[in-house]
Amino acid sequence: MSFAAPGYRGTVSALAIGQVLSWAALYYVFSSFVLPMQRELGWDKATLMGAYTLGLAVWGAATYVAGALVDAGRGRLLMSAGNALAGLGFGVWSAVSEPWMLYAVWAVLGAAMAATLYEPAFNVLTKRYPERYQHGITMLTLVGGFASTLSFPAVAWLLPHLGWRPTLAVIGAVLLCFVAPLHLWALRGPALVAAARADDEQDDATLHDALRTPAFWLLTLCFMLQAFVSAALWAHVMPIFVSKGVSEANALVVLMTVGPAQVAGRLVYAAVGRGWSLRRLGVVVLIGLPVGTLFFALGHTLPMLLVFALVFGMSNGLVTIVRGGLVPQYFGRTHVGRIGGAMSGIGLLSRAAAPLMAAWMLLMVPGYTEVVLAFSALGLLSVAAFLAARPPRV
Repeated sequence: MSFAAPGYRGTVSALAIGQVLSWAALYYVFSSFVLPMQRELGWDKATLMGAYTLGLAVWGAATYVAGALVDAGRGRLLMSAGNALAGLGFGVWSAVSEPWMLYAVWAVLGAAMAATLYEPAFNVLTKRYPERYQHGITMLTLVGGFASTLSFPAVAWLLPHLGWRPTLAVIGAVLLCFVAPLHLWALRGPALVAAARADDEQDDATLHDALRTPAFWLLTLCFMLQAFVSAALWAHVMPIFVSKGVSEANALVVLMTVGPAQVAGRLVYAAVGRGWSLRRLGVVVLIGLPVGTLFFALGHTLPMLLVFALVFGMSNGLVTIVRGGLVPQYFGRTHVGRIGGAMSGIGLLSRAAAPLMAAWMLLMVPGYTEVVLAFSALGLLSVAAFLAARPPRV
């Protein structure tokens, strides 16, 4: 690799490769190892899922610290060290023999998530390229949308050839020996390439300023509800299909449609939607959640369930772009790491709690149809919160 600073295209390309590999490893890969670990270690599913839940909770709790490091000009160190930490964590995961070891590993991997996945990359781009960050964020999410497409087939091929422990070690080696150095190279040069004018900086909100505005709390509520519904839905999606009497083959067809729909939505936006304001785009995108979950709640036939997959996938794919671009528009770029980190941290904590809370909801209603209808209602509430969140005057 050249030791020169890579420029805008090189930075975005390298970060995009890092995002697809980091998301594939840190977010999607866990479920592929549940059954192999159960068979060898004899642990129940609740014990295994508890470790992943802990990871999600640590991810949420650590996002503010990660954002503060980006604001302080430490984005290169943060993302490089985060991937190195993730690589070492996978290495230790490959050697676990007791539940406490798995929980310790996932506490570490949760911190690595906060240091590497989307939010810090968005904030780094916003700092470095203030005139082009929306395009950069779009490119990152476009490539990152293929993470699940990469993760599941790759692990499905490696497991029968290597076994689960060596497969985890291979994933760790990729993160440690390729992704971490890639970030060290991509984020060379000054942390702030194109600085705001002094008078712009004076107008930018601090985290303290942002916390005093209704817009911060309304946007936080909006994206918290989105994260909650998405996480709860993914955690319970297979039991929901079973409750509908949908065959496993048709369920897989529906689930395999969500990922391409996510990428398709981002492609459409990249081609024709960048002239839209983020508020206008946000309303359209956020409405997809209650509409999609309504189709899922009431649908029993494959065509209706495919409509759910398309609408939900496109909405889920674009909401990341809306969130990443709206924070600097509303509050400025100077403290975008802290403000975005605080906002997303609350959402990620709700994501960690969502599977368990959805299970509690199931105890209070007749069945999954009512639970998914409740998800749709929460989606409508998120749209209302977004509409009410007017740009603040700070």
